[in-house]
Amino acid sequence: MPGRIHIVDDDDSFRTAMERRLKLAGYQVATYPSADQLLESRPDENESGCILLDVQIPGLSGPELQGHLNRLGSTLPIVFLTGHSDTPTTVRAMKAGAEDFLTKPVESEELLGAIERALARHAVARGERRRLEEMQALVAALTPRERQVFGLVVRGRLNKQIAHELGATERTIKAHRQQVMEKMKVQSLAELVSLAERLHLLA
Repeated sequence: MPGRIHIVDDDDSFRTAMERRLKLAGYQVATYPSADQLLESRPDENESGCILLDVQIPGLSGPELQGHLNRLGSTLPIVFLTGHSDTPTTVRAMKAGAEDFLTKPVESEELLGAIERALARHAVARGERRRLEEMQALVAALTPRERQVFGLVVRGRLNKQIAHELGATERTIKAHRQQVMEKMKVQSLAELVSLAERLHLLA
């Protein structure tokens, strides 16, 4: 599965060797000597990719960059590379969502396996993000009254209760409810509730 691999490492010769190795394996490659340079160019999240990140780099360290990208909502998986692995750093990085933690020098097979897993995970994350954006667009297309009905339906209110709360007839609420189901492209109340949950509308 081709994709763009973003290599962040301050060692020029290592970056060059990795770039050559990954291009031979069919990947597109972008390299950065520092975390700040990656942040400046902000890789395209919609493109299949992952980050190969050195733990100890001048300026912002690898784990610090990971934290920064997490706060920005980045979906790009990170594979850490380190010259000297230590357990606390590995545990922290994995807890923060790192895909893998490899020790230099890394075997091609191990490296390519980690990259493939990272790219597969990124494909899933991109699919979920696309679906979320589609659902947000569907909600945005509801009228203000439909949105009110939607909010009450997914909280378990009956048509009669909603009619009373909104000062409308039960028949009108039934019609709104039908419109909401059609516009949100769902067949059942369970699907509607699940959708509202995914959009964090039940908080």
